[in-house]
Amino acid sequence: MSEAHFHVHGPHDHEVEHAAHSRDPFAGRIAVMTAIFATLGAIMGYMAGATQNDALMFKNEAAIRRTEASDQWNYYQAKSSKQNLSELGGVLATGGDADRYRAEVERYKKEKADIEKDARALEQRSKDAEAQSEAALHKHHRWAQAMTLIQVSIALAAITLLTRNRGLQYLSYTAAAGAVVLAALAAANV
Repeated sequence: MSEAHFHVHGPHDHEVEHAAHSRDPFAGRIAVMTAIFATLGAIMGYMAGATQNDALMFKNEAAIRRTEASDQWNYYQAKSSKQNLSELGGVLATGGDADRYRAEVERYKKEKADIEKDARALEQRSKDAEAQSEAALHKHHRWAQAMTLIQVSIALAAITLLTRNRGLQYLSYTAAAGAVVLAALAAANV
């Protein structure tokens, strides 16, 4: 402790510092166990964040494709309106004008078929991206659950060090094992 600063240790800090300077094998094992759990927790935290970002990216992709599909359907509707006017013109007009209107009707039908095909393809891409988002979000939840359990195991390890309670040590191991199982499920997309 320096003379210029006043520093207060919490009971856990004091115990960890004391354990670090002692030759107590129990404290050493708990310290190593905590370090391993913290490393696993860092990996799980990274994966939780990465899968959450993936879910958001896919959700954004779905929204963009849905908007593009909507634009295509609006374009389709505009062509339908023009087709209807050309059909009306074909009925009301005579001679060459009627033929021109009938030709326009056929052109609009072809254009509408292409537009409809594009709109349906965009809708499918939106649905696919939505499904990918849901899958990534499910994975994110698994990683977040694993991260929570590993944090619980770290807290239990700290309490174990303070109380020297073997039951808590095994409970910490159990929580860590549960975290590893959840992480494996997340990695396997289950």
